[in-house]
Amino acid sequence: MSDDKQKTYLFDNPRNVRRVVVALVAACVILAGLDLVVHRHVSHPWEAMFGFYAVYGFVACVLLVLLAKEMRKLLIRKEDYYDEAPPTDNPPSGEDPGA
Repeated sequence: MSDDKQKTYLFDNPRNVRRVVVALVAACVILAGLDLVVHRHVSHPWEAMFGFYAVYGFVACVLLVLLAKEMRKLLIRKEDYYDEAPPTDNPPSGEDPGA
């Protein structure tokens, strides 16, 4: 394969991206329409609200992202974490290294 011709992928073409977006919007519209027609057996009164599961899913995803941003502050490592020198194998003072 020459350097002049690079491999093209499915989503390199903007037309394919547009098709996927249109398909997802169509699926959302169909599911929202079915929410008006399909009878659901609910356990709690708020589950019967129109679009409850869509709102619930959106809020859950937003909360997960916000929680992950806060967790990052606790779990982050220094930028040069993997470039640091490994700890030395010197025994603590007072011990005999040959024993």
